[in-house]
Amino acid sequence: MSSNVPKVMWTNFATIAAVIAAAFAKKGLSASWRVATGKKPPTNPANPDTDIREAVLWSAVSGMIFAITRMLASRRAASYMRRSTAPVKPAPVKSTPVE
Repeated sequence: MSSNVPKVMWTNFATIAAVIAAAFAKKGLSASWRVATGKKPPTNPANPDTDIREAVLWSAVSGMIFAITRMLASRRAASYMRRSTAPVKPAPVKSTPVE
């Protein structure tokens, strides 16, 4: 087995975990935005028709939430990878008394 295989596995695992976490974060953030403001979140904050305060607030909050979510997902993935790929310690050998 190549020494790059664990690195590739880790990269793929962390990426998948981050994407799944971001999908959940987007759903939660959108629902929270609707509850807090009574409106749907801006689909394109760069659109000139979007109020500047709403665009800035959405960008700041969503950026922070997605960054934190990605970091937490990566930490959980790293913890899982460490536990699942840790070398197994051999069982202690029982010594038999010599007569």
